[in-house]
Amino acid sequence: MDSIGLIREFLKDRLGVEPDRVVPAAALAELGVDSLMMLELMFEFEDRFNIKLSNDTTAPKTVGDMVSLMDGLIAATQS
Repeated sequence: MDSIGLIREFLKDRLGVEPDRVVPAAALAELGVDSLMMLELMFEFEDRFNIKLSNDTTAPKTVGDMVSLMDGLIAATQS
């Protein structure tokens, strides 16, 4: 599963957000993601991709920001 697929699955399962609404320009807050949900999403990412996020990671504002963060970390571990 890719990073946007993980975000879509997570938001569908937890908040009932339809996957077609989870597009790069969508603000995570407008999709119902609050600070606790953001932590849960980050933990899910860590578990699924076996990657540890830094404690000083800035919370992404949009789906696109989240995808960029995830993809960057995945690429860094593969190089």
